[in-house]
Amino acid sequence: MLRIGDFSKLSRISIRMLRHYDEIGLLSPDNIDNFTKYRYYSLAQLPVANRITSLKDMGFKLTAIVDILSSYNTPDMLLQFLLIRQKELTAQSEDTKQRLRLLEYTISRIKEDDKTMNYNVTLKTLEQRQVASVRKTIPAYTNEGMLWGMLMQETAPLNIKGDATTCAIAIFHDREHKECDVDVEVQLTVKGSYPNTENVVFKTECAVQIASATYKGSYEKISEVNECVSNWVETNGYEFNGTAFNIYHVSPQETQNPDEFVTEVCYPVKKK
Repeated sequence: MLRIGDFSKLSRISIRMLRHYDEIGLLSPDNIDNFTKYRYYSLAQLPVANRITSLKDMGFKLTAIVDILSSYNTPDMLLQFLLIRQKELTAQSEDTKQRLRLLEYTISRIKEDDKTMNYNVTLKTLEQRQVASVRKTIPAYTNEGMLWGMLMQETAPLNIKGDATTCAIAIFHDREHKECDVDVEVQLTVKGSYPNTENVVFKTECAVQIASATYKGSYEKISEVNECVSNWVETNGYEFNGTAFNIYHVSPQETQNPDEFVTEVCYPVKKK
């Protein structure tokens, strides 16, 4: 048997924390002397202590660790807990990466002391086109890749054809910016006729007049581009006339480097 001090050294868990573990029913001493009240632990408890430390290092809260250890009967059951935590951490990692990109971009703009956003806005007509389309309500705008995955997977067996004007488009159908459950449609322009699949619809899109601005860089810049296009529309006597969309000239499918993305922000417009 090991006194609490020795067990603390071997497990690398402080005495204070060992007492707290006992209070919440996570790891109790193997024996407590009735007379001296000394706490004793067994060597067999070291693997449990190490497992608790590992789970804490993975980000599990102590209350969750209590549940995990109480229901941990087989490796498969533990694996399920770990897979859930892996998914949570991956989502947190993506959020952190996005925040870092925004911080880096803002810091660079401050260092350059460039307060004016200069993006060239063009008035043009996007001609009538045949498209393969997937439209769904998805959890958030950052989940747009789900739709592209469906489109690519279901059209692969059809050997669809494109040409020099083929482009990838994302349309945002909600009348307002939403935090969740967003109505998004992705389109890939195609040549020829094809049968619809489970989630992909082939259709003809009419020509539309748009005010657009193309920029290179991460999607964090889109708010600035929106501001620039809005100013152009107001200054030149136009008004918005339809659902906004993006054309991805260079997307995450072509590069994983956000600095290399090339996006055209498009707003249907008409003369006032």
